[in-house]
Amino acid sequence: MSDLLVLDKKQFRDKVHACWMGKNIGGTLGERWEGTKHTLALTFYDPLPAKASPNDDLDLQLVWLKMLEVEGLDPSVRTFAEYWKQYATRYPWGEYGFFMRNFDRGLRPPVAGCFENYFVDEMGSPIRSEIWACLHPGDPQAAARMAWKDSALDHAGGEGMYGEMFWAALQSAAFVENDPLTLIQIGLNMIPLSSHVARAVREAVWCHQNGKNWGQARERIFSQFGHIQPCNAVPNHGFTIIGWLYGQDFGDQLCKAVNCGYDTDCTGATLGALLGILNGSNGIPQKWSAAIGGQIVLHKFTGNCDAPATIDELTERTVALTEKAIAVRTDVAWGATRILPSDLRTRLFRNELAREALKQDVQAGIERCGDRDVWLHYGGEPVLRPGIGKEVEISVSPGPMPAIALHVPARWECTRLGPARFRLLAPENAIAGKNLISVTIGKEKVDFMVLGPSEAKGFEAGANVESCPRCRARVEACMCPPDK
Repeated sequence: MSDLLVLDKKQFRDKVHACWMGKNIGGTLGERWEGTKHTLALTFYDPLPAKASPNDDLDLQLVWLKMLEVEGLDPSVRTFAEYWKQYATRYPWGEYGFFMRNFDRGLRPPVAGCFENYFVDEMGSPIRSEIWACLHPGDPQAAARMAWKDSALDHAGGEGMYGEMFWAALQSAAFVENDPLTLIQIGLNMIPLSSHVARAVREAVWCHQNGKNWGQARERIFSQFGHIQPCNAVPNHGFTIIGWLYGQDFGDQLCKAVNCGYDTDCTGATLGALLGILNGSNGIPQKWSAAIGGQIVLHKFTGNCDAPATIDELTERTVALTEKAIAVRTDVAWGATRILPSDLRTRLFRNELAREALKQDVQAGIERCGDRDVWLHYGGEPVLRPGIGKEVEISVSPGPMPAIALHVPARWECTRLGPARFRLLAPENAIAGKNLISVTIGKEKVDFMVLGPSEAKGFEAGANVESCPRCRARVEACMCPPDK
């Protein structure tokens, strides 16, 4: 065995193609049944589709494809936000809408992904894991690190963040490891032991290992981890694992996951992608792929991001990015045949990058200053209340901490407590709904938003942001033609 991980490019390309095809198949299978809280009895598509269903599970990753091609392979969280604003701003649903509500108010991720956002525990980011797995095949912790950045937009600190890190790592490892239990353990190694996603996954595994049948396993996940929101990430992770472990083949695995109900397009799409990575194109029966074909059908809310028109084109563009990523690696290379290192599983279980990502402060906003990230750490909610001092801190990465200054609105007090720590204090009539504060670094300046109580009144739990009654897009990004 070699100490170098050598990937067979032809085999890798086939697995990537099967990944995206499986994603489209599973999403199409489950799309009609999304939100169903009872069990189903599907054995194939119902109804039989003429093409793939449009699905944000895939579309949002096409936005990241564009971003990686233009901005490089390790963009800032702030760059993620700009691309979302440009190409995904119309999406009104749950966590998507609340991220944009916060971003439009001047907040920046990761705090923009969790403040007044009831939906941080939902499935909107776990469904975006595959591109990070494909970018970092055989390097789960690197894939999990990118999943943290992605999920920081709209699931910061929530179960959705842990879900995306779990799947990105597991799917990355699936390019070089086949054993389901080992892959599940690798994914779990990247997220907190006490997370509810981890608990639901372990429960599904426990059911399979302790003689529970499919129905008993589904009922146990439903009763122990069920949620009023059908798109909550916790039960849906258990259902995806159930489909994988209890199914007999590709179709049966997808149907068993979808038949659990809840967020059926997401569970089907995630499992379909994973099975594609594991088994390649030969593992997808022709009847499943023929029904939807190779076209990519975009959702009307997805902006013009130069999206690939077909799975073939998406595959080639994905592989091109992976080639760039591997070109700068010393531990991974391309070869005529796949060669696995002697310590493969030890490498796959490494999680330093994932643990470092999870240490990052989600109660902070990130702005760019040149080629560095500037973080404003709010020390809690991004709100200043009259007569109550609030301590904030600035950090800059990468590199050493420069000399900084903080500038605040008139009549606010700003007391320096350390090189990068300050106390803010203001009377009631000096705090507007939205308040800009500025950080200067040498001759450069970046602005951050601090909200006042009039702008931070909370939001009804479970309610979505306002959408247009005609086009259904977020009202701020309405797609309707102007009235004549």
